[in-house]
Amino acid sequence: MGARRSLGRPFGWLWAAYTVSAFGARLAFDAFPLIAILALDAGPTQVSLLAAAGFAVGAVVAVPLGPWVEFRRKRAVMIAMDLVRCAALLSIPAAYALGLLGFGQLLAVAVVVGAADIAFTAASGACLKALVRPEDLLVANGRLESTSWTALVLGPPLGGAAIGLFGPVMTVVADAVSYLLSALGVRAIGGKETHPVRTDPPPRFRAGDLLDGWHYILAGPALRPLFFNTVLNNGLIMATSPLLVVLMVGELGFAPWQYGLAFAAPCVGGLIGSRLARPLVERFGRHRVLRTAGTLRACWLLGLAFIGPGVAGLVLVIVVEFGLITCSGVFNPVFATYRLDHTPADRVARTLSAWSVTSKLSIAALTGLWGLLAGVTGPRTAVGIAGILILATPLLLPRRDHAPHDERDAAAPSHT
Repeated sequence: MGARRSLGRPFGWLWAAYTVSAFGARLAFDAFPLIAILALDAGPTQVSLLAAAGFAVGAVVAVPLGPWVEFRRKRAVMIAMDLVRCAALLSIPAAYALGLLGFGQLLAVAVVVGAADIAFTAASGACLKALVRPEDLLVANGRLESTSWTALVLGPPLGGAAIGLFGPVMTVVADAVSYLLSALGVRAIGGKETHPVRTDPPPRFRAGDLLDGWHYILAGPALRPLFFNTVLNNGLIMATSPLLVVLMVGELGFAPWQYGLAFAAPCVGGLIGSRLARPLVERFGRHRVLRTAGTLRACWLLGLAFIGPGVAGLVLVIVVEFGLITCSGVFNPVFATYRLDHTPADRVARTLSAWSVTSKLSIAALTGLWGLLAGVTGPRTAVGIAGILILATPLLLPRRDHAPHDERDAAAPSHT
């Protein structure tokens, strides 16, 4: 109770905004592909292009947003990005009702939403660091992580039911409304947010500003190994996702509801892991937990190459996913806190933006590459290769615990 009270009302509104938008996004989890298939008769190539565009093109569009976000009031940016996402999503049901919806519009909305997601994430990380005391960052990140996994457990099943009752377009409306509510939540944080000031203002915008986030990440020993570890780990996991659909539903004959159950039920492990993160850090230390959870989460993916038909295969998937997600639930809030602790306040937005852009581009590239690999070797072998390669990613975890980049910045009081 004391820890909860210490985070304060401003964080409570930020958490509420995050919660409503997370649930909205999960309710509409598969809405775009379903609209493309059911309303536009899109084929597999178009559906794959739609999935990749939100990651790849949206990430490229977001590159200049990092330095732009850095020197703007973060809550104003968050509200603007929420409203942009809301407006973009609402254009889909409007066009659908008028009989004007086309694949190009879906593609454009996916790109706009993808870029706005990156800008919002960068601004929200900086906002969180300003609202919460350094010693409470792990608690705050644990709550956000727990919310994310709760949305993953409940959102897709509820969204699937809503799609069955009302169609995929209505879940897009719900997602759009969630961003509007998120904007209201950010607005309710209140207090005066000072305008960020450059310590070394350039005479004009420089092309090098676009790369500042990457320069900072790659220059230091604290963030560089984690950057490569998380980008490769997440990329390899996401690259196998479409292959598992083909393997389970196409080749092994699992029903779609069984496939959904196999990947929704284990998300409970994320709730457990996120709740364990803080007590584990208090007992064993942050660096040991970061390395141990980061190593353990790389050990599970290979098991998915051994899926068989029937109940035994379904149980295997649930067990493997539960283990992977539980370890990720511990790792993610510790990692997010470590990253904020090692990033000065005047670089958070650029750093998080660069991190998100690289992650999304890597996911898009590896997903395409593994699709080609599966075409040659089959989905099971491709999943197995990803499972073997991911075993090497713990070698990229930090070997020692580095002190925050700027101790004075880490110890500074919050300004709201």
